[in-house]
Amino acid sequence: MKPNQFEILLPTAVNQAFDYLAPEGMSLVAGDIVTVPFGRSESLGVVWGKGTANLPAGKIKNVITHHKNFPPISENVRKFIDWAAWYNCAPKGSMLKMLLPINEIEKTGRVHVNTKIDINKINLTPLSEVQQNAADILGAKLKAGFSVTLLDGVTGSGKTEVYFDSIAKVLSLELRVQSKQESQHSALTTHNSQLLILLPEIGLSVQWLERFESRFGCAPVVWHSGITPAKKRASWQAISSGEARVIVGARSALFLPYKNLSLIIVDEEHDGSYKQEDGVMYHARDMAVARARFEKFPIVLVSATPSLESYHNSKEGKYTEISLPLRHAEAVMPDINVIDMRKETLTAGHFISALLREKLATAISHGHQAMLFLNRRGYAPLMLCRKCGHRFQCPDCAAWLVLHRSKPRLECHHCNYRVPVPKACPTCAAEDTLHPCGPGVERLLEEVGEFMPQARVAVMASDSMGSYNDMSQTITDMTEKNIDLLIGTQMIAKGHHFADLAVVGVVDADLGLAGGDLRASERTYQLLHQLSGRAGREIVRGQVFLQSFLPEHPVIKALVSGDRDAFLAAEIAARKNANMPPFSRLAAVIVEGEKEDAVIKTANHLASTLNTQHSKLTLYGPAPAPLALLRGKFRYRLLVKADRNINLPDMMRNWVEGVKAPSSVRIKLDIDPQSFL
Repeated sequence: MKPNQFEILLPTAVNQAFDYLAPEGMSLVAGDIVTVPFGRSESLGVVWGKGTANLPAGKIKNVITHHKNFPPISENVRKFIDWAAWYNCAPKGSMLKMLLPINEIEKTGRVHVNTKIDINKINLTPLSEVQQNAADILGAKLKAGFSVTLLDGVTGSGKTEVYFDSIAKVLSLELRVQSKQESQHSALTTHNSQLLILLPEIGLSVQWLERFESRFGCAPVVWHSGITPAKKRASWQAISSGEARVIVGARSALFLPYKNLSLIIVDEEHDGSYKQEDGVMYHARDMAVARARFEKFPIVLVSATPSLESYHNSKEGKYTEISLPLRHAEAVMPDINVIDMRKETLTAGHFISALLREKLATAISHGHQAMLFLNRRGYAPLMLCRKCGHRFQCPDCAAWLVLHRSKPRLECHHCNYRVPVPKACPTCAAEDTLHPCGPGVERLLEEVGEFMPQARVAVMASDSMGSYNDMSQTITDMTEKNIDLLIGTQMIAKGHHFADLAVVGVVDADLGLAGGDLRASERTYQLLHQLSGRAGREIVRGQVFLQSFLPEHPVIKALVSGDRDAFLAAEIAARKNANMPPFSRLAAVIVEGEKEDAVIKTANHLASTLNTQHSKLTLYGPAPAPLALLRGKFRYRLLVKADRNINLPDMMRNWVEGVKAPSSVRIKLDIDPQSFL
């Protein structure tokens, strides 16, 4: 090997680095960012190490540019990328692409990102005794190497204020030392720590950012899909240089090339949005724990409804648990009531019970606010012909088309296929026979208008929020009491603080409990508990009303009793009896293609080649996926359950790579799947 020969990893879907030569006068080390020729174009890449290829002279191309203005990628980060690619059975280049978003950072010019933090503007609110004890425990973890702490507090207990205290401790200490060194004209020795706060969805960042600015006198650097490319480029440069001290972002922010990352906080750690389901499949919470371990710093997982895995790890002593069992100040947890819908006699086209109508109207008449929750977008989840029974289905997905009235159309929520609402049935040509079945949030808006025509009502769902600014404005209007009643999907359940919210109504509390999903009960409990926690967060006493046809279901009973730990203990016992996670590991194989017979043949071949005689492996399937047709592709699934001591990523990779599939078929691996659709 030549001394100027290097392996360069490119941010593309490849699992190997390519050898290039550094031209005369160019000095490279591992981690440097370069531009190299690749195919007929050029690409950014990262020096991954010394070259290994034995190729004749003239067969290895030269590096074009060494980007000295970009700080090199550290060895720990490179090791993390290698590990994350191995663990998730993903190409290394695809994992690198999340760290090196070439479309943003290659462009010239820079938008200013304010990263200056003034120690004199850090202004935290006083903590209660319980909060201070929690903050002290967290404080002891700072600068003490790798650790995982679960900050488990009821909704409204002040979890954010507690971890804000940790952020302040890191910043205050370093800023004071730096200020002292500057005043003495001595060389700076302070390592400017970078702190990352992960939020599951950008909608949660609206109020969070306001709280942060009021406490620290400045805004953090923000990273999510909603910011402009120019702002993203500036943020990336500030993060990689170490100039950005506090960063808040969605799951992709985890993979950025921080110069001196020293603390990660994963807020709402239980949230399903941390699981990336497309492209590289990974769970940001689990990858965050791994990154903290590689770089030897603490990580804090925060939730009022911890995931079963995190809760189990805390009870087993793997994580430190900090509990905040009471709401802050004089606020108390809301009263949760069940409305047995089996006893209700609603007229056709109506879905809100008489009692819930009364409670909503009373709260608003007294000057308070209310929420109405239904986890269905649009007007109705299904449209059918009452004459011939025709049901409108997406031609590219195994899903019904959802009726939207705000912009009259039928829409698939999986592939965005849209068609206008027809005047006649396409099967029998009958007119005036098309009937919407079931409610969506738009239909609730219509129903509320019948019994509260004067109320100021808004809808918050992903398709009604055209942009991040729309979402921000809706939350601001709710905070400033310009809205009386907010109707929404799960977007309204997470993290929001509305001081005068008195009543929360759940139109269909059973939605999500049906089906064979391993985590159905856990997720439904988390969602409804989080939603309930929006009510009564300050002086006004909160009330929650769950409309249910299954009032005896363990999830509904646990919500009413408030005994979360008993519910989780029962879930853990059930998982243990079935030898399901966290007592075992799961990996999914998704086989998809445009030709169903080729997909079935490949799935069956996969099943026949797995060594099912292995006593520590169990194979389920192959079987059609619940969404057997998605975006024009037929889909079959296989699920492998393995004992925890098995090297699952290597086993899955070797198994799948040993099966030759036709070019028309794609095989995807999902380690630790969260969804089974």
